Amino acid sequence: MATERARRELGFYTLAGHPESPRDLVHEIRRAEDVGLDAAFIGERWNVKEAATLSGAAGAVSESIAIATAATNYSTRHPVITGSYATTMHRLTGGRFTLGLGRGIKPLMDMLGLPVATISQLEDFAGLMRRMWRGETIVGHDGPAGRYDVLRLLDPSFDEDIRLGLTAWGPKTCALAGRAFDQVVLHTFFTDEALERCVTDIRTAAERADRNPDEIEIWSVFATVTGDVDSAVLLRKVTARLATYLQLPGYGEGLVAANGWDSAVLHRFRTDPVVESFGREMIDQTATPDQLEHIAGLLPPEWTAPAAYGSAEDCAGAVRGQLDLGATGVIMHGATPDELAPVVEAYRTVAAE
Repeated sequence: MATERARRELGFYTLAGHPESPRDLVHEIRRAEDVGLDAAFIGERWNVKEAATLSGAAGAVSESIAIATAATNYSTRHPVITGSYATTMHRLTGGRFTLGLGRGIKPLMDMLGLPVATISQLEDFAGLMRRMWRGETIVGHDGPAGRYDVLRLLDPSFDEDIRLGLTAWGPKTCALAGRAFDQVVLHTFFTDEALERCVTDIRTAAERADRNPDEIEIWSVFATVTGDVDSAVLLRKVTARLATYLQLPGYGEGLVAANGWDSAVLHRFRTDPVVESFGREMIDQTATPDQLEHIAGLLPPEWTAPAAYGSAEDCAGAVRGQLDLGATGVIMHGATPDELAPVVEAYRTVAAE
């Protein structure tokens, strides 16, 4: 199914954080189209945020907005099931869907008894998806993504051009994205230097693989706090979010390394009694305002600075800055389409000048 792919610059995460009901997605997707957002991204948590269900709902209630998982895991579904899911979404949306994969968060993958995905596994899996989407029958596959006697979607006439996405931040994952994927979703709280480095790594790898780097979408994930930036909002949307990333083994180290931050600060954060008291509970799910206020004091100001704060015009200018650094699009994270409406209007006004 051939589709025209327009340039997409403004996106959001639907059901960001901890919604009371997954049905909130219906309003968010419809409202996102109304206000002019270009893309909706779906994160997966194993509670009421299962990606296949949510993406189907998003596709059913929308007409124009791009829809992408960012991300699901290759190893939690059989390749034929994942391939069928992506093909169903592709046809349901008229080509607006991107199957976005991630390596996985170690504590959560440990819970399932599955390893975090390797570079070679993701690259192998991407190849399997593209072959099945072209209608191939794959016999006797024995590669990094697994051993399979037969892999085949039950329609040999398939010849689908489905986009593959990848969440990335390290040099090796960015290089993989450049040579084998169509869309890259970076990470919240990236410094300008980290964003520029990722863009360079992705584009360089694409050129070395004889791919056109300009055809790869590179999405900055940019925390966006609009309107009155009071302390309660900052604690909930910024402190809680960053603290949750930092508390996760492996995940926190990756973010700190990507930004060139001081690992000693991460150690002090994790050994703080308040942080330790959460154990396996995620901070953004259970922390009280008093706990978040304490945690905010553990985070250097420069760690929460890479975000958009303030008026619609201020946020639109900050978003424009991310594109100037090399991103092709910006996911305005932690804000709903209702909250983002004035930012989108301000951005479109500036872009039209």
